[in-house]
Amino acid sequence: MKDFVITADSNCDLLPEFIKEKNIGIIPHYYDIDGITYGDEINLTPKEFYDKMRTGFMPTTMASNPAVIRETFKNYVDQGLDVLHISFSSALSGGHSNVATGAAEICEENPGAKIIVLDSMNASMGEGLVIMKAVQLKEAGKGIDEIAEWIETHKLNFCVQFTVDDLFHLQRGGRVSKMTAIVGSMINVKPILVVNKEGALVPAGTVRGRKKSLATIVNNMENQIGSYKDEESAICVVHGDALEDAEYVAELIKEKLHTNHIIINTISPSIGAHSGPGAIGICYYGGSR
Repeated sequence: MKDFVITADSNCDLLPEFIKEKNIGIIPHYYDIDGITYGDEINLTPKEFYDKMRTGFMPTTMASNPAVIRETFKNYVDQGLDVLHISFSSALSGGHSNVATGAAEICEENPGAKIIVLDSMNASMGEGLVIMKAVQLKEAGKGIDEIAEWIETHKLNFCVQFTVDDLFHLQRGGRVSKMTAIVGSMINVKPILVVNKEGALVPAGTVRGRKKSLATIVNNMENQIGSYKDEESAICVVHGDALEDAEYVAELIKEKLHTNHIIINTISPSIGAHSGPGAIGICYYGGSR
């Protein structure tokens, strides 16, 4: 069986040590702040990025670079490797289309090469969990086609519950109206959002107050996991430079599900540009969305 590599994009929010240990190839997505583009050699730390947003800088985001995609895939193909690429949701970015196009071009130029591009229809560690499962299956001896089939069958079981601290970041991204952002902020309304079956981030309700919003996403997660609890799959808490709140959510999850298999990580800038400082998400394997 021909060897293969698993690749993804930087929006998957996997821990750096996991990426390094498992040799995951990462194709960057980009963001621009005050005329400087970040994502390749130039990067901000999460703290620097979110602090810039707090002081009023409004980043813009860009999908993956076709030239970088081609170079990445060509490098693996030249090593005699097949590629399984798991992408950020096509409903949230043009990155999936860019990768699919680049993969097709490289395969056309290199007969015998195999590059499978899968749309995770997910974001942040929702995508990351799909990649972690792919790694687990590979280490169990499964082939690239078998893993791809498993992901296509089960990817809608990877779920995301999300809340943000500042409605105006959602308003900038067209998720809520300006009036909703103004009124909601005045009365301390916090939105609950989910990634739906189409891979889009959509509103799923509102609650009053920050602590209530954090408890709500945990309760929603518990209900959705139900009998689908997978002991091998981690529950991931992601945050927009709000570690204290992320740890609070992790404790709520431990109390509800009696698990210590929890990963906490920061939301990457190209997602955080839209969700803002203080955003909190839970990513997990559960019942189908």
